[in-house]
Amino acid sequence: MNHYNQIAGVPWRKEKDLHTLVENKTTYTLDNCELNIFETHQSASNINLVFGDLVLTTMLRGKKVMHLFDKPGFDYLPGESVIVPPNEVMKIDFPEAQWDNPTQCIALSISSTMIENTFNLLNERFPDKMLQEEWGVNTDYFHLINNADLSEIINRFIKIGIKERSKEKDVIASLALKELLIRLSQTQAREMLERTYRELSSSNRLAFVVDYIKKNIREELSMEVLSEKACMSKSHFSRLFKAELGISPSEYILKERLKLAKTFLLSSQNQVQEICFMAGFKNINYFIRAFKQEFGLTPKAFSLKSKK
Repeated sequence: MNHYNQIAGVPWRKEKDLHTLVENKTTYTLDNCELNIFETHQSASNINLVFGDLVLTTMLRGKKVMHLFDKPGFDYLPGESVIVPPNEVMKIDFPEAQWDNPTQCIALSISSTMIENTFNLLNERFPDKMLQEEWGVNTDYFHLINNADLSEIINRFIKIGIKERSKEKDVIASLALKELLIRLSQTQAREMLERTYRELSSSNRLAFVVDYIKKNIREELSMEVLSEKACMSKSHFSRLFKAELGISPSEYILKERLKLAKTFLLSSQNQVQEICFMAGFKNINYFIRAFKQEFGLTPKAFSLKSKK
C-alpha cells in the first residue's frame, strides 16, 4: 500500500481523560455531520456500535476485526475505510489492542440531507455517467482501500474538525464534506470497476475501455485510440472518465503500469530496467521517479525489502 495514502494521526487522549479503555470516544459536532474519534487500549470482543446516519469510518492505527451485514469478520487496518449505512450494527473485535499498542479510528456520521443535496446537485450537473446511472454511495462496496484523493480530503476534514477555530468553521466543513462525498463515490466507482470490468466490458463503454487498457498495458495507449473505443470525442471521454473515477485516463494508465511493475518486482528475478519495459514504460528515470512517488520506495529498494 502507498504509505502516502495513510491518514495522519490525531492526538491521543491523556490517561487522566480516558473514561474507558475500550472505544473511548471524543466527539466534534458540526453542521450536517459529527466527527468521532475512538481509542481502544485493551483487547476486547463483540463491541457493538451503531449510528443513526450513514457513517464513514477510517482506521488510523492498530487493528480491528469488523463484522457487518451478518457476514464473516474481516481485518480492518490503517489505510482503509468502511462505509456503514444508518442503523446498521457494527460488531467489533480488538484482538491486539494494548496500552502500548492501542487502536484508533475515526467515524464521520453524515446527515441524510447533506448526502441527498450533494448527489442531487451532481446528478443535475453531470448526468451522463458511464458506469452507474447516478451519483451516490453504494454500500455494496463498503470496504475500501484509501486512495490519495480520499486520504487527502479525510485528513483535511479531521484538521477542520479538531483544529479550525474560525467563525466560518461550519461553512468550511460543509464544503469539505461535499468534496469528501464526491471522492467517496469516485473511489467506490474504481473499486466496482476493478471487480466487474470483465463481465461489464461487452455492455458498458467505461468497462470496455478499462478492459482494453489492461489487455494492452505494455503498448502505446493514446487518447485518440481510447476515445474511439468509447465512441466519444477525446475531450468528452477524458472529462467523463475523470468525473466518474476521480483520475484522468493517463493517470489510470500510469497506476496500472506501476501496479504491474510492482507485481513483477515481487514475483520475478528480472532487473529493474527489464521490468520498466515489461510494464510498458519507455524511460527508466521516469519509471523510478513515478514508482517512488506511488509506493514510497525506488523499485530497487522495494525489491530488496520484499525479498527480506
